Amino acid sequence: MDKWNTRTKLVHEGTRRSQYGELSEAIYLTQGFVYPNAESAQERFEALGDDEFIYARYGNPTVAMFEDRIAALEGAEAAFATASGMAAVNGALFALLEAGDHIVAAKALFGSCLFIVENLLPKYGVEVSFVDGKNLGEWESALRPNTKVCFFETLSNPTLEAVDIAGVAALAHKVGAKVVVDNVFATPIFQRALTLGADVIIYSATKHIDGQGRCLGGVVLGDTDFIRGPLETYLKHTGGALSPFNAWVMLKGLETLDLRVRAQAGSALKIAKALEGNDNTERVIYPGLESYPQNSLVGAQMEAGGTVVSIDLKGGKDAAFRFINALEIVLISNNLGDAKSIVTHPATTTHQRLSQDQLADLGISDGLVRLSVGLEDSDDLLADITQALIFATS
Repeated sequence: MDKWNTRTKLVHEGTRRSQYGELSEAIYLTQGFVYPNAESAQERFEALGDDEFIYARYGNPTVAMFEDRIAALEGAEAAFATASGMAAVNGALFALLEAGDHIVAAKALFGSCLFIVENLLPKYGVEVSFVDGKNLGEWESALRPNTKVCFFETLSNPTLEAVDIAGVAALAHKVGAKVVVDNVFATPIFQRALTLGADVIIYSATKHIDGQGRCLGGVVLGDTDFIRGPLETYLKHTGGALSPFNAWVMLKGLETLDLRVRAQAGSALKIAKALEGNDNTERVIYPGLESYPQNSLVGAQMEAGGTVVSIDLKGGKDAAFRFINALEIVLISNNLGDAKSIVTHPATTTHQRLSQDQLADLGISDGLVRLSVGLEDSDDLLADITQALIFATS
């Protein structure tokens, strides 16, 4: 299967068929498994075989299909699927860190990720340093002999700042630290972080992988020693496993992932180009624009600019709210990566727990809106956004 191209892997990789030869992957909706005798139960608990299962919290055939398929897509040795994206973040970080360790993290983090790093990890004796993710000098200065993890979003939420993955990895590996990245905004189609030096990749499968607003899910990818060692041990005992039904939904999502995100990214670029320089905006942020400050880095790391455009409106919060409320096609929600286009106001939703100083430091103004571009006709979307901009600033 290594010779297969991406779309073929996304349809066929990791499939397990029962004796009935079903075409669509089966949902093994069971929490337990039956053993032929007491001896085989003992043997399975002592050493689990390649295609053996003992309890759904530890593993399940449908979940394993999802894990194998996305691992093949990423070129990872192994994957562990989780109940949500935040279960994946929590599991990866807590499986790698212990009291006395040090983590360096980019300060531009999603609110829940920031809560884990800033509030939870220090409670268990982990030292934390925050840096400007764009600045390799700050990463280098923050590293210590006891630094065990460097953590960042490869494209930050919502200002879409890019981090030099290879640059951070080179610095981190010099001190023996692991590089853990949240690659949600870049997607596994447009960026392969492992090839750039990352050690562990995290996805909220709730976003582009499902892509149709149905289920929560997450996944952690890396080498077998980590995934089947400390990560699996942590997650199977703390209960963050993905349900078989949700795994099946994610498998169906993977089949169309490449097609969907390419269409969405094409529309996002068209919209960003059309809005750039609009009299009603302070700035348009999209990694695919030539005016994007880190355009050369994105060109080296990513195949396309992704599915999200951030727009900073003149007139602050009032203008942002008028714009959001005037949209007719684009829906108001805090999700992203969906087939439906979605808009949110980060300062009052996803990042509302941050202070005004923190928001300003991250470039999240009161006028900033985050637009997740869906699968609607791009001309219809652009017309909707244009009329809402005129209404918002009139």
